[in-house]
Amino acid sequence: MDRRPTAGTIEKMKTAFKPGTMIYPLPAVMVTCGDNPENYNIITIAWTGTICSDPPMCYISVRPQRHSHELISRTGEFVINLTTTALARQTDWCGVKSGRDVNKFREMGLHPEQAQIVKAPLIKESPLNIECKVFEVKHLGTHDMFMANVVAVNAEESLIDKSTGAFQLNHAGPLAYSHGKYYALGEKLGGFGFSVKKRK
Repeated sequence: MDRRPTAGTIEKMKTAFKPGTMIYPLPAVMVTCGDNPENYNIITIAWTGTICSDPPMCYISVRPQRHSHELISRTGEFVINLTTTALARQTDWCGVKSGRDVNKFREMGLHPEQAQIVKAPLIKESPLNIECKVFEVKHLGTHDMFMANVVAVNAEESLIDKSTGAFQLNHAGPLAYSHGKYYALGEKLGGFGFSVKKRK
């Protein structure tokens, strides 16, 4: 097979790099936990994602030393609150400070709301709140993975397209995390399947 660069391209060299968590960017989310107002807490998580679409399942990975780890382990519940560029400071602050020492809702001016099913609170200022019930915990090393069923979703009405019913998080300015830094998302390049879609 001819591996020479094609005309108009520049040959790019690769070098060996140590094994690590190099999958970026990631969503930066605020996860809420606790089962009463006295122990409500917020932890910022980037190690999160979807593991199944039907039935809907997701995960978060948390260090055992974190205060929220103890709360989620005891209650078996949490809420993933999607974040936006307007919530960048709160997102960062809640990832640095410990709920053992401060009330993060009060310090950051965030407001807890009652969830539909779980006892953990929603963050009112978040455009989308995903209620989760843990079904398995995997002890992996530095982090424990909490695998959970999605039992309810709460969406900001103004971000729902009235004609399609689709949720439009892009209109809220979603926040992404990459190598220790937060970023706003850039321009849209296409929709799913655009590469094979027939032109009209």
